[in-house]
Amino acid sequence: MVNVKLPRWSVLAASIALLALLSGCLYPEDQTPGNNASAKGAADTVQDAVNRYKEATGLLPILNAEATVPVYEKYKVDFAKMKRMGYVESVPKLAFENGGGYVFLIIDEETNPRVKLLDIAVYQGISDVQKKVDAYRSAHGNANPSGDEAYPGFRYLDFGKLGTSRPSLNSPYSHHPLELMVDDQGRVYADYAVDIAEAMKKAGGTAKTDEDLRARLTEASVYVPVKSPAYRSVNGSPQPVAEAAAK
Repeated sequence: MVNVKLPRWSVLAASIALLALLSGCLYPEDQTPGNNASAKGAADTVQDAVNRYKEATGLLPILNAEATVPVYEKYKVDFAKMKRMGYVESVPKLAFENGGGYVFLIIDEETNPRVKLLDIAVYQGISDVQKKVDAYRSAHGNANPSGDEAYPGFRYLDFGKLGTSRPSLNSPYSHHPLELMVDDQGRVYADYAVDIAEAMKKAGGTAKTDEDLRARLTEASVYVPVKSPAYRSVNGSPQPVAEAAAK
């Protein structure tokens, strides 16, 4: 049984889950969590083009990225190259390059390259909060604008201390509001524990001790958990781990 330490909005999330279960199931069989037909269709089309490109060239059509870029932001699909070489006729409407709300990425590039989508609204929203946190820490001796403990090494952000309102950011998986938390070094993250717990429950099986549970989300959905820490199973619950401990 997968347990999870629920954030403050747990009652609302539980109510939504109950309504979904009463309707038949939480996620319909023809949809991955939080997915929609246009997003999955676009990702599948690009995946086919990527497969053909790799088969012909032995390479992946990705833009170069620094080693320090987080894994779920790292390898962007090089649409310019793919279009120039005839692997795609046009850039998908959902893609950032065409004014859309998603960045198309390739994950697991060395073992099983798969096309996934990064939600720009979530990425940009958290990046904006990070700038405010950095400014706060600079003015307050590196103290975090934090409130209650979320998990060991992580605390929820106190937006009152930041002098700003809580951003309206929703999970691409369940569409529930994302809680934002900060680690001891002032890095801001979204908390995907509830989404991971639901993906684990649906998939079944037991998590390995050293497994990064974020992979459960990318296995079940077309989206990546942007701006997230690594998660491990702790007493059956998905729990974020500090960056040093995750390595």
